[in-house]
Amino acid sequence: MIEKNEENKIEFSFMAKDENVSSARLLAASFSSQMGFTLSEVEEIKVAVSEGVSNAIIHGYKNNSSEMVSMELICVENLLTVIIKDKGCGIANIEKAMEPMFSTIADRMGLGFVFMQSFMDDFKIVSQIDEGTTLILKKTCKL
Repeated sequence: MIEKNEENKIEFSFMAKDENVSSARLLAASFSSQMGFTLSEVEEIKVAVSEGVSNAIIHGYKNNSSEMVSMELICVENLLTVIIKDKGCGIANIEKAMEPMFSTIADRMGLGFVFMQSFMDDFKIVSQIDEGTTLILKKTCKL
């Protein structure tokens, strides 16, 4: 288990392929469980990471699997920060994208940002058209 005053960080990049979503989930689960999060909290972190990475692949890159997604997992004290970045198309209207049930793709549910926001303690989106999107997700371990 990571000690309370210890800092730890993992950075990695992967191709924007659907099968890499599960790898990102597993790494986030392993990293966060070392911090002392409960099983329920680890599951919430996994869902938030899945949604963030899926959004980068589906919306940011429009399923262009030759592109790269990057993810950082940072532990400082009892705070987990997850940063997911793409260099895709960006989000034209972040406020609209945050609305439940909104999606730019007809067969999508439009709940990804809602899940990320509800499962994490802090959630921020930074995006520019044609330059990409960065998601910053934070969760505090109460142990």
